[in-house]
Amino acid sequence: MLQAGQNLVTDTLKMALYTALADLGPATTVYTTNNEIVGTGYTAGGELVTGATISTDTQTETVYVDFNDVSWPGANFTARGALIYNVTQGNKSIAVLDFGSDKTFTAANNTVTMPVNTATTALIRFP
Repeated sequence: MLQAGQNLVTDTLKMALYTALADLGPATTVYTTNNEIVGTGYTAGGELVTGATISTDTQTETVYVDFNDVSWPGANFTARGALIYNVTQGNKSIAVLDFGSDKTFTAANNTVTMPVNTATTALIRFP
């Protein structure tokens, strides 16, 4: 749940990964360590999320946000979902991601790929 007072472009953002047992959803307001994954190449708290860009589609009057893909070099773990949160603003949550099934991260397959940056497909959209 994105909360007011966050600057997605200048604040420090992170992505933490979680097991299928994590209880993440609309009520998740801050980063939590409950059921955060543990594994080779993963540090508690996750990785930095960079490259936030905010765009506007004037036809649909939609504001949308894109981020760079997030990688874990040397990864060897499994995650079911993720939380993007704002370190600068007291670890407030920005977005909860459900991968739909367990995702195995390895040295060769270690990236959460962000969706295409458009008004209809971007990860975060405000109509």
